[in-house]
Amino acid sequence: MDLLPQIRIWGPHGQQRLETCKIALLHSTPTGTETLKNLVLGGIASFTVVDDAKCTAVDLGNNFMVGPNSLGEARAKVVTETLQELNESVAGSYIEESPENLINSNPQFFHQFTVVVATQMREQELVKLDEICREQKITLVAVRSYGLMGLLRPSLPEHCVVESKQDTMVDDLRIHQPWPELRDYAMSFDLDRVDDFTHHHIPYVVILIQAAEAWKASHNGTLPQASKDRSAFKDMIKGMKRKIDGVPIQEENFDEAAKAAFHAWTPYTIPSEVNAVLKDDAAHAELGPHSSTFWIMVAALKAFVANEGQGTQLPLDGSIPDMHSTTEQYLKLQHLYRERADQDVTAVQAHLASILKCLGKDGTSIGRDVVRHYCKNARSLRVTRYRPLKEEYSKDACRSRALGNALGSEGEAGTAALYVLLRAADRFYSLHGRFPGSPGSDVDDDVPALKAAAHQLLGEYGLGHQTIQDDYIMEMCRFGAGELHVVAAFIGGMAAQEIIKLVTCQFTPMIGALVFNGISNSTCCFEL
Repeated sequence: MDLLPQIRIWGPHGQQRLETCKIALLHSTPTGTETLKNLVLGGIASFTVVDDAKCTAVDLGNNFMVGPNSLGEARAKVVTETLQELNESVAGSYIEESPENLINSNPQFFHQFTVVVATQMREQELVKLDEICREQKITLVAVRSYGLMGLLRPSLPEHCVVESKQDTMVDDLRIHQPWPELRDYAMSFDLDRVDDFTHHHIPYVVILIQAAEAWKASHNGTLPQASKDRSAFKDMIKGMKRKIDGVPIQEENFDEAAKAAFHAWTPYTIPSEVNAVLKDDAAHAELGPHSSTFWIMVAALKAFVANEGQGTQLPLDGSIPDMHSTTEQYLKLQHLYRERADQDVTAVQAHLASILKCLGKDGTSIGRDVVRHYCKNARSLRVTRYRPLKEEYSKDACRSRALGNALGSEGEAGTAALYVLLRAADRFYSLHGRFPGSPGSDVDDDVPALKAAAHQLLGEYGLGHQTIQDDYIMEMCRFGAGELHVVAAFIGGMAAQEIIKLVTCQFTPMIGALVFNGISNSTCCFEL
């Protein structure tokens, strides 16, 4: 199948990570199969479906991976065969066994996988599975749909992102404090004497550096800070245009310079998220022979910042945006940025070699391509740590406040109530061996029992004063733990998206538990 469109999104290295990813799907219900479908289409290496259920009439109504000829067959087998038809390059297998039994009897089974997708699993089994996965640093993603609600909860000790791909990333041009070669190149242009064609095509980086130097010469070496000074600076740039009979002519490059004038007075700053990564104990106090490439590279970047970066600058990424210019001038400017970026890579590589030797490793064990990749994306480094499920379900005061705030919030109250009720439904199951409102039961009889379980749960969190609307409790019982395909498909799509983020180490993943409220058609992410 054609993978070119997605390679454009996460690049060949991201696709390579996907193509080595091994997924375990626990329970081949609609929510699980919809999640896995998106990952199979994305080109993972392999998947294994673990499920002991047989195909029933219910599956025919809500599971698109099951056909009418599959009644009575092993659901894991049917789903595996259907998914393999979507992408023949992905290896698929299945095991006819209860995931819950496998968790208790053979926890080593999960050690072979990159990601474990646990669908439609109750709290007690999820906590055990989370402990198994965390011990081996395996990514666990709990996915669940329940009537008109859905839950998505990733869990892993630590997730390091090299390419967070921020939407608002500002071009790294260093105009506020240009290095000598860039400044010399910019000042080599005599704007008063060059011909009109050259004047029309001088890159705006050159214009801004010259304008900044002229401004500093007349303002005691300072750049504009006040609003009126910044406006005057832009007017000065526009005044640099050539004129005919006193009327400025149209010069697109000077218009670009005026729009990008903020680069001249804005000093370079290291993003706060990156500063937090550089200061993380994993990059110095806890750095050791078993540290990952990510943290060793962070230590090298930190050394660069302290030395060549003079405590304030990361390595230059070396890219420049499109701008109105001749090809020759643009390529010259591009060469200056790439040359400086390459010098920074060399400096970081020297720090890296020293760190690796201190750790008892070969100083060249991390190649220059890796160093260049980290330097280019130094402003995009992010680290996310996830709370264990056992802690989320504990009676902690901090989480109590977070849950209480959500229940008291006008915009989040209903969705937070569904989160509480889902956990209460699991308690109901542990007492009655079934979910409230399940087939064969009386919904009206189950409402007070579910309400009592929810009130007990809130009381354990010190939130006994909080109330949940009876309408939500009634709806939760009416759901009967059923899976609607439309909800399963929506939750499965979001789950696959988050898994791809976690596998490719690109983009910033969600933190906490995401709850979908199909009643109000809204989502909320709770970091409980």
